[in-house]
Amino acid sequence: MVNITHKSTTLRQAIAVGVLRVSKQETIEAIVNRQVPKGDVFEFSRAAGLLAVKKTWEAIPDCHPLPIEYTAISHEIKGLEINIRVEVHTVYKTGVEVEAMHGVMVTALTMYDMLKPIDKEIEIGSIRLEQKKGGKSDIKYAYPDTVKCAVITCSDSVSKGLNTDKSGDVIALRLEKHGLKADYREAIADEFDLIQAKARQLMADGFDLILFTGGTGLSPRDVTPDALRPLIERDVPGLMEAARNYGQQRTPYAMLSRGIAGFAGDSLMITLPGSPRGAEETMDAVFPYILHVFRVKEGVRHN
Repeated sequence: MVNITHKSTTLRQAIAVGVLRVSKQETIEAIVNRQVPKGDVFEFSRAAGLLAVKKTWEAIPDCHPLPIEYTAISHEIKGLEINIRVEVHTVYKTGVEVEAMHGVMVTALTMYDMLKPIDKEIEIGSIRLEQKKGGKSDIKYAYPDTVKCAVITCSDSVSKGLNTDKSGDVIALRLEKHGLKADYREAIADEFDLIQAKARQLMADGFDLILFTGGTGLSPRDVTPDALRPLIERDVPGLMEAARNYGQQRTPYAMLSRGIAGFAGDSLMITLPGSPRGAEETMDAVFPYILHVFRVKEGVRHN
């Protein structure tokens, strides 16, 4: 199974459709009049489809067990064809496209099984995904090449060359994953005035996104949020709420982060933990969703 532990929970929706074709009008009439010997075709097949949606993970090896929050199955008769439509919703880390298609297939197979004693030429066809919503494919954001990024590592040891900049590397790789690049990288000491001066410099240089890693904890040298807070004019508290919530699901120590986020002039500043794992988790928690900020920002500028 694909690892989805890094993904964020969102509303996911999918609609799948399929067609069952009968060979004669008498079959349609038997369905409508509930005269099929095996029972009510629409109700039995709907029940089977509902069960199939819920049990998709048991039938398809790579599908994850997930909470099915809503399923609707409908039939529509058009001539000798019966159109099947299955809509599925979940609030989870992965989509429900396969669940919706599995629901259509089992609904159609149940109808086939019930109708075969009275019609030997039934066909099932054109099962397809009609629509999907949710997840990163729905996120509307600025074109990545319009977002100028800087990554600053606040660490005494890294700035002195005693340790490698693992957290900065993690952040740069995560930016690349979303079509961005670290246009500027530097490691500086955990000094209040130095951090603040570097932030002012990057603001003046027109950086859209400035990521500071390190100095967000509770030790006496952790001063990154303190240095940046006076520069931030518009808080974006939801970013750190999302990051801490995401981290808390993975380690209880996430609650100890003092990270902040907000706009200083036209620059969005985000503070990330100094550990590579903490930096990685924060990036996973807020990307690519954070890029929507720049789409909104561009719209305001153009209007």
